Amino acid sequence: MLSFQPLGRQAALEILQWKYEPPYDLYDHRPEKAEDDLHCLLDPKNGFFSIHDPDGRVIGFCSFGPDARVSGGNYEGDALDIGLGIRPDLTGRGGGTRMIGEVLDFAAERFRPAQFRVTIAGFNARARKAWTKAGFAEIQEFDRKTDGRKFVILMKKV
Repeated sequence: MLSFQPLGRQAALEILQWKYEPPYDLYDHRPEKAEDDLHCLLDPKNGFFSIHDPDGRVIGFCSFGPDARVSGGNYEGDALDIGLGIRPDLTGRGGGTRMIGEVLDFAAERFRPAQFRVTIAGFNARARKAWTKAGFAEIQEFDRKTDGRKFVILMKKV
């Protein structure tokens, strides 16, 4: 069973060092933005939590709320937006669906939403597959305003 804690400074600094293989390096934090990213991760209004394995190691993080949105998407309607990041060495191993399930259980208990919403990069077939296996359905595809990169919004009723 995984545990969730409000994201602390030590876990945030660890997460900022994570490096993903291309094309997933889109999710890497850039050194020149480290201070801004750290501030964002630690700001309570952004709703970041660290995810820990049974041995207490940080294996991911999640966020709940507007920080999980991408510019250009339609976020009308009542839903809890979820962001999720998994430690790079654990990606692509089939554990995403289990982690998503535990994140959803945690979010349902803590926030009591009517629906969940997640936005993922259009190229990220692994994430699309995992969220779809968790019961999410695609409702919108759009281009991010800042760079035209494709993203997809998926939703699930609680």
